[in-house]
Amino acid sequence: MNQDFIKAGKIASQAREYGRSLIKENASVLEIAEKIEAKIRSLGGELSFPCDVSINFIAAHDSPKIKDERTLKKGDIVKIDLGAQVNGCVTDTACTVEVNSTKHKDLIKASEEALDNAIKLFTPRTKVCEIGKVIETTIKKYNLSPIRNLAGHGVGVYEIHTGINIPNYDNNNQTVLEKGMVFACEPFTTYGDGIVMDGKNSEVYSLEDPGKPIRDSGSREVLKYIKEKYKTLPFSKRDLSKKFNILKLTLALNNLEREGIIQQYNILVERSKGLVAQTEHTIIVDEKPVVVTK
Repeated sequence: MNQDFIKAGKIASQAREYGRSLIKENASVLEIAEKIEAKIRSLGGELSFPCDVSINFIAAHDSPKIKDERTLKKGDIVKIDLGAQVNGCVTDTACTVEVNSTKHKDLIKASEEALDNAIKLFTPRTKVCEIGKVIETTIKKYNLSPIRNLAGHGVGVYEIHTGINIPNYDNNNQTVLEKGMVFACEPFTTYGDGIVMDGKNSEVYSLEDPGKPIRDSGSREVLKYIKEKYKTLPFSKRDLSKKFNILKLTLALNNLEREGIIQQYNILVERSKGLVAQTEHTIIVDEKPVVVTK
């Protein structure tokens, strides 16, 4: 199984660096996400989740929608968050790029340094709170705030979030890491309050109650495809639109959401509109931590 995590991590790493090269002034947000997703698939992986391109005070979960017309501007703080999976083994990685500027280089550097320092602790017998403390201490050294209600997380086979979270502050969680566990660690830094809140709907979904019956035949067809293609992983209306007529798809997703069969993610925004940076790697816990997305 570890070999599939390692293979998926290599694909995710290549896709992330490819994505980094796409972040330029006037670049299309939609094209960035589409090209990254295509890159993952061309390298032999599948998506862990739809690619996010979250800008400025938007912290996470902003995957471009169908016909998204946004373009990048000079000075934008752009976070690309993506994942590749192989045989269901999920990896997750992210980086932040400032468009044609270095005004906020410390915001990005703090996130990168916090991750580098945290990675060293992904060894057996480390307490979860110890990782959070290192992340928080590193970020505060730059007179910045960690985002306290976003966290790293365990990843598994067709699971994007498993039971144990990795906080960006010392939360006093005494849970001890064990050899072979796999985690995505993602320090978020901000000038703001360090709290995110729900923003607009994202048109990214996950299965909530896939066994619940649905009467509408069109909705059943879409649900069957979702189960087969994405299993238990998140999926986007944008990706589904490559398979289904948009009107049929919209009606089906609305029906499935209304019936509680799927749930939609919200875009997450920093409460005080502070700029946000994020850096993320997927790590296998070992005596010498294995960073699969380097």
